[in-house]
Amino acid sequence: QVQLVESGGGLVQAGGSLRLSCTASGTILARNAVGWYRQAPGNQRELVATITEYGSTDYVDSVKGRFTISRDSAENRVYLQMNSLKPEDTALYTCNARNLVAIYWGRGTQVTVSP
Repeated sequence: QVQLVESGGGLVQAGGSLRLSCTASGTILARNAVGWYRQAPGNQRELVATITEYGSTDYVDSVKGRFTISRDSAENRVYLQMNSLKPEDTALYTCNARNLVAIYWGRGTQVTVSP
């Protein structure tokens, strides 16, 4: 059974930093494309950052230069380093892993950025 577990969320002041982790069991994240999504109340879910099986990364324009997605294959974990956080970054952040045959979702970790 595949599980994705996010951690690292919390309450931080604007300008602060958080590092989110997505830890997998039952699948090897390095063999999946992994994405971090976020959803704020009343908003649609938004793809924030992705890292492919080959290590290529991409970001939504609103986080470019502030967020960094990375992978630790030894720990079977994907990180989202978030710097210079803004109140508009407040959301539930969820990781997603996909390969040719399956898509997996975690339950999310809440990030709240105060002004």
